[in-house]
Amino acid sequence: MASNKIWLRAETKPAEARSALTPTTAKALLDAGYDVTIERSSQGIFDDEEFAKVGAKLVEEGSWVKDAPKDAFILGLKELPEDEFPLEHVHISFAHCYKQQGGWEKVLSRWPRGGGTLLDLEFLTDDTGRRVAAFGYSAGYAGSALAVKDWAWQLSHPEGEPLPSEVPYANQDLLIQSVKESLEAGKKQSGRSPKVLVIGALGRCGKGAVQLAKDVGIPESDIMQWDMEETKKGGPFREIIEEADIFVNCIYLSDPIPPFIDGESLSAPTRRLSVICDVSADTTNPHNPIPVYTVTTTFDRPTVPVILPAGTKGPALSVISIDHLPSLLPRESSEMFSEALLPSLLQLKDWKNARVWKQADDLFKAKVATLPASMQA
Repeated sequence: MASNKIWLRAETKPAEARSALTPTTAKALLDAGYDVTIERSSQGIFDDEEFAKVGAKLVEEGSWVKDAPKDAFILGLKELPEDEFPLEHVHISFAHCYKQQGGWEKVLSRWPRGGGTLLDLEFLTDDTGRRVAAFGYSAGYAGSALAVKDWAWQLSHPEGEPLPSEVPYANQDLLIQSVKESLEAGKKQSGRSPKVLVIGALGRCGKGAVQLAKDVGIPESDIMQWDMEETKKGGPFREIIEEADIFVNCIYLSDPIPPFIDGESLSAPTRRLSVICDVSADTTNPHNPIPVYTVTTTFDRPTVPVILPAGTKGPALSVISIDHLPSLLPRESSEMFSEALLPSLLQLKDWKNARVWKQADDLFKAKVATLPASMQA
């Protein structure tokens, strides 16, 4: 059934200030004949009036549940709040249930039970298999920023006090300024810049992580950039433990691989590593290549300590595993993502025949087929 109705739901995840639509892309959709409804948001980076000025209809936060027409596409970013009621609409969002994450069956089964469909943003790809739109660059950039801040924080708080909470930055320049101040404080304590090792450095996420390190003034000689070539021999890798202060993991996990580090490798007497930022934050994935932590962190509590083997020497070690890192730069990351997604959104009037959406629908049906029979309808 063709529809020109797009309903942007308000994000509910704490500290999630990003948006799948921006005033710019909402206007482009309106100009193309789409009926665009925007839920008011108490936490989004864009003011409600920015959307109203381009002609979008504003409605109350969370009203899609009762008020959205059945043929409207419900567009959002982060997963829906945990609930039981069946879903009857076509939803476009990141649902985090296709890789058998914890509780995936309960999440996914809501659509077949309600006759709805999930078109998962994580799996929208172009003809070459590359993701149509992704937050990877912004995630790597933000993760690297917090990792540098944590490195400096640990130097001045050796008693183990965790990195304080963070809130979204209004723009990238303010984030860079904040990280530079932390970096300078850390350099005064240690007399040097941190050594940063980025795995997945050739991808979007890795490029963002590397660029942040450069933007705040870490010398390129102190930025170790690894990708497929450097990791093909399989871990654990001594270099991560003994040569890097900060390890930023930017790989997109699709298959099981040997871990990059593990509990045993952390007992090395010459360990230098003190900060891990797992940008992928695949905490519940059984193939997580950094199996030294089990907790997804938040902007309220950005780090979690790693329990080191008894008698281990070296600095304290903490992990950043925030699963919505681009929220640290919500305006820039939203603009970048929504602009990339726009050509696909403009095909929604005929989504059943548009390759990118048909492929997403086929994937949804294939994943539903893996549910227990009792949860498939």
